[in-house]
Amino acid sequence: QVQLVESGGGLVQPGGSLRLSCAASGFTLDYYDMNWYRLTPKKERELVATITSDGYTTHYSDSVQDRFTISRDHYRDTVYLQMNSLKPEDTAMYYCNAHNIYSDHWGQGTQVTVSS
Repeated sequence: QVQLVESGGGLVQPGGSLRLSCAASGFTLDYYDMNWYRLTPKKERELVATITSDGYTTHYSDSVQDRFTISRDHYRDTVYLQMNSLKPEDTAMYYCNAHNIYSDHWGQGTQVTVSS
């Protein structure tokens, strides 16, 4: 069964950190660019971070630049999103996405809530 499974979300205070993980099952991530998206409580979708299949290039939205870091581990077929200096506006459901010209795969999402 082909699937992506996110984990690592939770409740954190402003200024805190979380690391999200996205693990592949049933296929390899080697040939996919990987993205982290989030869906806010206002139902706004934002592409937060991208890493290319070779791992050499990353992109971030302006809202998370310098606070979030995307990385990948080819041996574990896992992608990570390290989130530091979290703000209440980072509260959202976070989804990972594996994309190439042939297919797209999505995880079920993991909730991140930033609140005191």
